[in-house]
Amino acid sequence: MSSEEIMSEPIIQVNNLSKQYHIGARERINRTFREAFVDALTSPVRNFRQLRNLTKFENAENEVQGTELKDSSALCPSIAVPMPSSPGDTIWALKDVSFEVQPGEVIGIIGRNGAGKSTLLKILSRITEPTSGEVMLHGRVASLLEVGTGFHPELTGRENIYLNGTILGMQKTEIDRKFDEIVAFSEIEKFLDTPVKRYSSGMYVRLAFAVAAHLEPEILLVDEVLAVGDAAFQKKCLGKMGDVAKEGRTVLFVSHNMAAILNLCHKAIVLEGGRVSFSGDIHEAIDHYLFKFRKDNLFLSQPGRKHIQPRTFIQDFEILPNPPRTGHPLDFIFHVHDTSNGNECSLIDLAVSIKTQHGVPLFQLYSQHMGRHFALTKRLEKIFTHIESLPLAPGRYVVNLWMGRGKEVIDFIPDAMVLNVESGALNRVDYVESTGYPVVMSSKWKQQVS
Repeated sequence: MSSEEIMSEPIIQVNNLSKQYHIGARERINRTFREAFVDALTSPVRNFRQLRNLTKFENAENEVQGTELKDSSALCPSIAVPMPSSPGDTIWALKDVSFEVQPGEVIGIIGRNGAGKSTLLKILSRITEPTSGEVMLHGRVASLLEVGTGFHPELTGRENIYLNGTILGMQKTEIDRKFDEIVAFSEIEKFLDTPVKRYSSGMYVRLAFAVAAHLEPEILLVDEVLAVGDAAFQKKCLGKMGDVAKEGRTVLFVSHNMAAILNLCHKAIVLEGGRVSFSGDIHEAIDHYLFKFRKDNLFLSQPGRKHIQPRTFIQDFEILPNPPRTGHPLDFIFHVHDTSNGNECSLIDLAVSIKTQHGVPLFQLYSQHMGRHFALTKRLEKIFTHIESLPLAPGRYVVNLWMGRGKEVIDFIPDAMVLNVESGALNRVDYVESTGYPVVMSSKWKQQVS
């Protein structure tokens, strides 16, 4: 095999990968030695109890034969007879997932909650076995999937560095060589000889990430655990993952932070309902994730919606004119549905917030800030807010909608609709787009001549 063929061989190959879970059932495939040992000791007792319960059940049934039972639970209320699971008791966390990752690639894994992202990483980390399909990994894998993965709570931070490094397949000499860098990066030197069970979640994740990132695995798998750390540490971790990628190692990064995904990754895989719905360029992947399932009207069943009062809610939302243009006037119109006859919401407040497609907040229009509150007197109210000049550069933005009373939430709809802004009144908008600054404001300039 030539060197070019070796270099072109994928470091990760996933072929028709599927994972099925039984709802309410405990996963029994990957038992620890301790679980297997305890099961071996207790299974005779458990089998005896099941047989005894079944005998009791049959005796009780015989006693009541020929009588009318008003409540079937009275037959034997303390006995739970196991029932066979039906096909409806299973879900497919992953279904026929296939992709390849080349050495040195940094791939984002994105999707809604429950899309199968964490299950995929657990299979790649050999924590969970697939139901079907295969995974081929050509290299040493380090994973950071949950806070404190691979740590023993009774051991100190120092001892866990060596324990975790050994679990990852490192030699003691390798760990010795990287030890000082790990401690410095984690910033827990003062607590190095303290049992990690006394660590905060932030300290846990600092040390766990430092070990996983510094012990030079060929493949690094990172789930959303970085959200535990503070902003400064998150930035530090993203920088380290960027350094890892520059060294030619492979990173798979799961996150809901689109800005972090965009800054770190060049490609992404979008999971939807356990299947790959898109794989390719990072910008196209984020667009696919954010906008494929949205329309220009409101999704009343939008995931993440927080709807508190059933008879009062935001029924629809309009933007006029549509499409909006940079620097032009714009109206936002709420359609508020209320059948409570004033019993639920005497006065309400409304807010529209705008963010970039990558989740960066830009500005908010909030009626309470302007001293305005609204009484609901009809079944369907239209409430308007107006701005004279839209301060957004051409591009795609996401709108959040909120209705409440004071700090109390009545209805909150994240990612309610897409705002497609086109070029408008301001000159040199092409320059604004190229600089990457989404907010554009009209201003007056003059030169003072001395």
